[in-house]
Amino acid sequence: MLRDVTWRVRPGERWLVIGANGAGKTQLLKVVAGAVWPQPTGRERRVYRWRGAAFRAPQGVLDAIAYIGPERQDRHDRYGWNATVERVVGTGHFRTDIPLDALTPAARRAIRRCLRQLGIEALAARRFLTLSYGERRLALIARAVASRPKLLLLDEIFTGLDAHFRARVAAWVQRISRSDLPWALAAHRAIDIPEAVTHAIVLDRGRVAYRGRLMRAPIEKWFLPARAMRRSRVRARTGTRGALLVRLEHASVFADAIQVLKDLTFEVHSGDCWVVHGGNGAGKTTLIRTLYGDHGVASGGTVLRDGIEPGVALEAFKVRVGLVAPHLQTDHPPYLAASDVVVSGLRASVCLAEPASAVERRAARAALGRLGIARLASRRLGELSYGQVRRVLFARALVGRPRLLLFDEPYAGLDPRSRAALRAALEMFATARTAVVIATHHRDEWPACATHELELERGRAVYCGGVRANS
Repeated sequence: MLRDVTWRVRPGERWLVIGANGAGKTQLLKVVAGAVWPQPTGRERRVYRWRGAAFRAPQGVLDAIAYIGPERQDRHDRYGWNATVERVVGTGHFRTDIPLDALTPAARRAIRRCLRQLGIEALAARRFLTLSYGERRLALIARAVASRPKLLLLDEIFTGLDAHFRARVAAWVQRISRSDLPWALAAHRAIDIPEAVTHAIVLDRGRVAYRGRLMRAPIEKWFLPARAMRRSRVRARTGTRGALLVRLEHASVFADAIQVLKDLTFEVHSGDCWVVHGGNGAGKTTLIRTLYGDHGVASGGTVLRDGIEPGVALEAFKVRVGLVAPHLQTDHPPYLAASDVVVSGLRASVCLAEPASAVERRAARAALGRLGIARLASRRLGELSYGQVRRVLFARALVGRPRLLLFDEPYAGLDPRSRAALRAALEMFATARTAVVIATHHRDEWPACATHELELERGRAVYCGGVRANS
């Protein structure tokens, strides 16, 4: 995954790390963080200079390095870590993964200062898993600040953030850049490059393609496919809507005793292409999971699904639905082969209770092939980059030729070329009468064939109807 990499990070340097999905960005940051060991060759050296001493292994300096990325955030879901935000940030103060020590008054004051820096002091008593995606990200940044690091490794920290939270994180990055604290930030979008960046390292298939002072012109060329993606156009459908697939009526949804969706009426017909947007915490993810059947509707509301009547299992609906969502990336174990993940989409399951049949294996290979990743079929998820796993989940969603596609921030963690390819695949299905519901923060990710939009604010619909001209 990495080959013959030479890299030095000095005090005051602020590095941009870029490259395509699978280039090795996350692996490089993990090697530096001490989470991954280089394979011994007899030539490699890894040296940390700290407090006048040189360490050949990271054990002596691990407490001085803070790593923030989607995988750390996903870990809380995977293991059900649901402490309060104050306790989560406290693990940074005490440099542990989970809360082990009681918080002293001095620790509480230090934690409050960290929360205040990110503007989330009001979340201190909230349980971590009740937070929105963006709120969780800010809580983990506060956790990193609480650890008092001497090196920051920031892996796609802007992914999944709305404009408000993005501005908060950007302001924080700008503040820490006034000191000699070095950091390295991996990014896939041009808008995610902080002004304070001083250096860049570009990876290509595990090798260093460029390393040195930041030169904006050649670096920004790498992001051009994203702009090309915005220019794509597909003719939107017009005419009568098709059959009703799913309907919510006066639906309220609660998570851990907190109301997330409030009195929402919303329906999806065959041929619809809905865009759901709104800030972090608006309820987009909860809506997607409610439509799929992972959340129930509170008393007083109803949910109707095509073909689901009393006595009919919900799985009869789920097998006709394709789903791409961040929690699926967490739910599938790292030892599972990519082809088995795709087959699980035919069964609306996580993992396989029984081995895949020959027909299912052929369907999985065809789905992976349509997305240009057939070479990954036998690879285990743990061997793939975050973006490669996301492409496997796309294949999982599309393998059964679904009637309804539900996408929650589907392009998160993808490089510009991958985003363009997967957007083309999504729009191909959307124009073939497959209904689509996509939740996203980025206007350039709206399908060109979008027919409707739903804008959410704090769980309520502030607009629900046809796509507005000024959206």
